[in-house]
Amino acid sequence: MRGWVGALRAAAVGPGSVPGAFRQRFDFGGRDVASWFPGHMAKGLRQMRASLRRADCLIEVHDARIPLSGRNPMLREVLGIRPHVLVLNKRDLADPQRKPTVLEYLKQQGCSHVVFTDCQRDDNVKKIVPLVAKLVDDSPRYHRAESTEYSILVIGVPNVGKSSLINSLRRLHLKKGKATAVGGEPGVTKAVLTRIQVCEKPLMYLVDTPGVLPPKLEDVETGVKLALCGAIRDHLVGEDIMADYLLYTLNKQQQFGYVQRYGLAEACDAIEPVLRRVALARGRTQKVKVLTGTGNVNVTTLDYSAAAYEFLRDFRAGCLGRVTLD
Repeated sequence: MRGWVGALRAAAVGPGSVPGAFRQRFDFGGRDVASWFPGHMAKGLRQMRASLRRADCLIEVHDARIPLSGRNPMLREVLGIRPHVLVLNKRDLADPQRKPTVLEYLKQQGCSHVVFTDCQRDDNVKKIVPLVAKLVDDSPRYHRAESTEYSILVIGVPNVGKSSLINSLRRLHLKKGKATAVGGEPGVTKAVLTRIQVCEKPLMYLVDTPGVLPPKLEDVETGVKLALCGAIRDHLVGEDIMADYLLYTLNKQQQFGYVQRYGLAEACDAIEPVLRRVALARGRTQKVKVLTGTGNVNVTTLDYSAAAYEFLRDFRAGCLGRVTLD
């Protein structure tokens, strides 16, 4: 426990921080993010490439909280010259004030067709089918010119809402229930599924694919952002560094909702006081066996690891405000 808290303190007052002020940069302490590219990802990527021959259009789904740094560079290569729609999902959790800047940057990268969605409420999802149909109609068909149906490949990094988008489209256009499993952990969709009808007029089929990360992440900060949004499993990065980076980002963007939520006297630059308040507020404690001169004694202490998880869960649920990490 002492080592865990000590590491947090060291990170909180690392180089570049000013006493009494928030950190101007985050010290990752020489960490390296482990790659997460299990077998089903490699298999999925091969199948996605094979499926491109039958795709009229590509829908790339991404998390609106990491609209820039989290996109998979390998998927950008896969996009090729086909019509491409970028869907930034979970917009209800992202900072709306960042939207104009994000759109301008994406336009410079060649993404001219961007739709912000919230699949929990089918918000803006209704724009996707007409947009895809128009793009395909205005583009050369890549396979059966005589076919009247549209075949759309859905791609993206893990846990950004690809399956939720498909299910939302089915609710809107077919009044049908779920066709594909969804989950809050990366790796739910582990194989390229069969085609799923999402619309009758026009006749449109979508193919769900497993989330694919690059075998090697560009940098540690990108990995932490992906992990905060659930695209990488927490334990591969570490809840401690994720919680501390989240606090650093909230302070940097002057998002101080955590102060009131956890009953803090003021905003904190160090993560330890925040996690202490989270642990106290949520009753996150653990029993530790201490060896004394008279024998072993069970002592109840605050569980900082559990508190860090609660802090991350509150962020993911939007309880700390609408935050864009990029």
